[in-house]
Amino acid sequence: MATLALLSASSPPPSLLLRPMPSSLLRPLLPLRRRLSLAAAAAARPDTTLWTEAPVTTIHPASADGSLFHISIDAGDLASSYTSPGQYLQVRLPGSEKPSFLAIASPPPSLDSSPTGEFEFLVKKIAGSVAELLCGLRSGDVVELSAVMGKGFEIHRISPADAFQSVLIFATGSGISPIRSLIESGFNANERSDVRLYYGARNLQRMAYQDRFEYWESTGVKIIPVLSRPEDKWKGEHGYVQAAFSKAKELVNPSSTGAVLCGHKQMAEDVTSVLVADGVSKEKILKNF
Repeated sequence: MATLALLSASSPPPSLLLRPMPSSLLRPLLPLRRRLSLAAAAAARPDTTLWTEAPVTTIHPASADGSLFHISIDAGDLASSYTSPGQYLQVRLPGSEKPSFLAIASPPPSLDSSPTGEFEFLVKKIAGSVAELLCGLRSGDVVELSAVMGKGFEIHRISPADAFQSVLIFATGSGISPIRSLIESGFNANERSDVRLYYGARNLQRMAYQDRFEYWESTGVKIIPVLSRPEDKWKGEHGYVQAAFSKAKELVNPSSTGAVLCGHKQMAEDVTSVLVADGVSKEKILKNF
């Protein structure tokens, strides 16, 4: 709240006496009933988002413990508006006003060698959330989709490949969803000398897309799973992805290094701090929001 300076005992100039009080100072003086009325009116404004009905085509668990689900939806004409990996949209149940924001996991149709017109999602099942309701749907059930949103990962900022030989990718949990889209869309990973994906999950039971790792590595991406609570027999990296990267680093040339981040906020902040401290330009650290 703005503070008001006390006027001196001498009479103020007439211009000050006649000057109207700024609206920003009048607003807090409105009666409580009036403020509540304005708030109610704002809440009653109609939703201007355009919604498109779309049927669910497939749905099944995407992790061994059932905490993640793979959901495919026939996007119809919306499919052509999805142009960049990392874009997202809102999904809701018909008759509901509460949506869930979901990143699209499948590659954009224009970048996919066999486009189907479907949007694929990786959905984390959270008790009491819209996502939990979505995970309980069946093939043929209808949902509503908003328009595709966001710019996605601006991969042109770390292109061409010969100028950015190192690309470090970091994902945690369901944040792997748009990373899958990026990898399978192709960003010339096989033309770069060092492309690493640090993929964090609690354990292998909660790690999605393990069946795609071999394919991803064939495109030039080295997969480094990092488990925060691994099984006893786990021989790989454990802890958090930011710690695993800090331990390894191996940055050959920070000026020719780019990064892509998606997942927990703290992870993104920590990784960004480490990269910038090592000389990587913040403009070359990509996010999808």
